[in-house]
Amino acid sequence: MPKPNEALRRLFVMSGWTLSQCARAVNRVGGENGTPLQYNASAVHHWLHGTTPRGERVPGYIVEAFSRRLDRPVTHAEAGFEPPNGRCPGHPDTVEELIELGRYDMDPSRRGVLGATLFSVALTVPDWPNVVNRLAAVESGRTKRIGFREVDAVTAMTEELSRLDDQFGGRHARPMAADFLVNTVGPHLRAAASDAVRKALLSATADLLYLTGFMAVDEGLDGLAQRYYLKALECAGAADDHLTYCTTLRGMSLQAIDLGHAQYAQRLADAAAAASPSAGPRMRAFLAGQQAHAYAATGSRNHALAFIREAEVAMEKAESKAKAFGSYAPSSLAYHVSQVKYALGDKAGAVESLKESDRLRHSHYRRSSVRYNALLAERQLELGHLEEACSTWERVLDDYPLVQSGSADEKIQHMKSLLRPHLRNPAAARVYQRSRMTEAV
Repeated sequence: MPKPNEALRRLFVMSGWTLSQCARAVNRVGGENGTPLQYNASAVHHWLHGTTPRGERVPGYIVEAFSRRLDRPVTHAEAGFEPPNGRCPGHPDTVEELIELGRYDMDPSRRGVLGATLFSVALTVPDWPNVVNRLAAVESGRTKRIGFREVDAVTAMTEELSRLDDQFGGRHARPMAADFLVNTVGPHLRAAASDAVRKALLSATADLLYLTGFMAVDEGLDGLAQRYYLKALECAGAADDHLTYCTTLRGMSLQAIDLGHAQYAQRLADAAAAASPSAGPRMRAFLAGQQAHAYAATGSRNHALAFIREAEVAMEKAESKAKAFGSYAPSSLAYHVSQVKYALGDKAGAVESLKESDRLRHSHYRRSSVRYNALLAERQLELGHLEEACSTWERVLDDYPLVQSGSADEKIQHMKSLLRPHLRNPAAARVYQRSRMTEAV
C-alpha cells in the first residue's frame, strides 16, 4: 500500500481547495498544454494517499496548478514527486542551449517535445538588472570574425520573417526562424567580434527570439513561447536593449491575458513599463495600452481607464516609425480600447472600437485581420446582431485560406460552434457552409 504523500497534502491544505476544485485546476492546466484530462475528486484523494499520477507529464500539471493557486513557484520535490528526468531542451542559460532550443523546433520529429512544454505563471522572469551582462561571458571563436554586415543580415532576415508572419501566419515561418537561429545566428554568437558588433548582434538576436516566441504563441505552443521569450530577455539585457526587453515583457503579458491569467499579465505589463523610464511616446503608448488591457481584465476600472487615456495621449505625440514588428499603431490602440470597454461591460462600445481598429489596420496584416474581425463578429453576435456578425465572418473567410495560423484555426472552429444554433437563418447557414468548404480546400 503506498505511503501517503504528506508533501502534497501540505500544499493541498494551503490551497484551501476542495478535492473537486483541485481536480478541475489540474485539468485546466492539462488542457492548456494539449492534454485533455478528466480527473475528479477521487483521483486527487488517491494522489494525497500516495498514488503516483499516470503519465509522465501529469505531475508537472499538478505542480503548475498549485503554483498558480499559491502564487509562487512550487517544485516537484515540494509536491512529493520525483523531478523530471533529464534537462529540458532549451532551458535558457547559454548560447549552446539557445541553439538546442532552435534545433528541436526546426526538426518536425522532435518538435513535439517542445510542444509539450508547460506554460507556467510561476515562471521566474528576470528583471532588468539580472539580465544585464548575463551573456557577457560568451566565448568567441578563433576561426571566424564577424562585423556589422552579419548583424544587418540578421536584422533583415528577422524583418522578412515578421512580414511573412503578418501576412501568412507563423506556421511555416517559425521553423524557418529556428533554422536561421541554429545555422546562422548561433555561429555568429560564437565568432570573434568587436564589443560594438557583439552588442548589436545580441540586440538583433533578441528581436529574432521575441518574434519566434510570438509565432509560437500564435500556434498555441505557449510553453515553447515562454522559453523563446526568456532567452530574448537575456539577449536584450546583454545588449543593453531596453526596447526589446520591454517589448518582450509586453508580449508575455499579452500571452498571459489570452490564457486567462490576468494577475500575471498585470505584473508583466507593469514590469515592462517600469523598465522603460525614458520611453518615447510610441513605446509609452505600446506599454500603457497593454497595462490598460491587463488592469481591465482584473476588474480594476480606474487603473484601466487611466492607462488607456495615457496610451491615447502618447499616441497623439508619437511621430517616429517603430520597428517592423512589435510596433504600435492607431489600429492597435483601438483594439486595446475595445478590450478595455468589453472587460468593463461596454459591449456596444467594444464593437465600435473593433470596427475602428479594422478601418485603421493596413491590409498587410492579414493574420491580425482574421483574428480581430472574428472577435468582432463574436461580439456582434453577443449583442444579438446575427446578420451583421455573418457579414463580418464573410470577410474573415475571404482572408482565412491565405493564412497558416493556429489562432486563426481556433477562431474558425469557434465561429462554427456559435453558428450552429442559428442555421435556420439563411445568412448563418451560408457562412457555416462556406466555412466547411474552406476547410475542405
